[in-house]
Amino acid sequence: LGAGADTEIGRQAAEQHRDEIQEVVAGADMVFITAGEGGGTGTGAAPVVAEIAKAEGALTVAIVTRPFAFEGRRRSMQADAGIAALKEKVDTLVVIPNERLLTISTEKTTLLDAFKKADEVLLQGVSGITGLITTPGLINTDFADVKTVLANAGTALMGTGAASGDNRAVLAANAAINSPLLEASLEGARGIVVNITGPSNIGLFEVTNAMEIVRGAAHQDANIIHGLVIDDDINDEVRVTVVAAGFERWDSAAQRPLTRTDGRSTAALGKVRPDPKGGRLKDLFGGTSDPLIDDDDDDDLPSFLK
Repeated sequence: LGAGADTEIGRQAAEQHRDEIQEVVAGADMVFITAGEGGGTGTGAAPVVAEIAKAEGALTVAIVTRPFAFEGRRRSMQADAGIAALKEKVDTLVVIPNERLLTISTEKTTLLDAFKKADEVLLQGVSGITGLITTPGLINTDFADVKTVLANAGTALMGTGAASGDNRAVLAANAAINSPLLEASLEGARGIVVNITGPSNIGLFEVTNAMEIVRGAAHQDANIIHGLVIDDDINDEVRVTVVAAGFERWDSAAQRPLTRTDGRSTAALGKVRPDPKGGRLKDLFGGTSDPLIDDDDDDDLPSFLK
């Protein structure tokens, strides 16, 4: 029946089921919490779930949405309070402002489609991170790599991009770092997770150029980890997901790089290296159907993902 937009009811409901929640997250190495902030259930219960998960030793990541402006001032204020409470309980908090989805919508976008798009962004955020760990790829990233960036990282931002055709990887990378969902430049982040997903014919230079775009937008001291996931189901498309975290890790304000107020990256498109032979990454690793580069063993994989 819901919580009737009462966050206290949502919190109490989670507290009353603390034992059940603890049983669910027990033994998990990583826990994702997704919620729409501003209502009663998600806003009130999310901090309780996060507290339990982190107490169990799990890397706790929350990806939540901030309500649209038309949803009213009361809902917005509840969202702000809920986000502040949740931030104190998680390792990493990604906030997706629904209002910014308007910049990637049209006048013909229906209200139902707008909320659906918000849900899709939440899904992209989770799958962009978990895909690096669970999906075999040409360039594999393990749980330890992800944990290095996201553990106790505080506020994080996320950007996504997709493109096909010529320069698809570069266009997708630029779309990701210039995503309207990014409220600040990547230069302010101390850690960045990059997921590049593409078909098996993706080229070495394509991946190199895409990563150069991201590195060009990031601070020189940022810890950047990336993985390449092969997915032929997306046909000719290349998708790039960027999660930037650790904005609070700078030792002092003097060390914090300046960010643009419009939320856009200061990185230019940069030079695109040609790939004269059209070489595929797959061919460079023996042409196996499921190539995998992984210097670590499966012990780094969270138990709940094995």
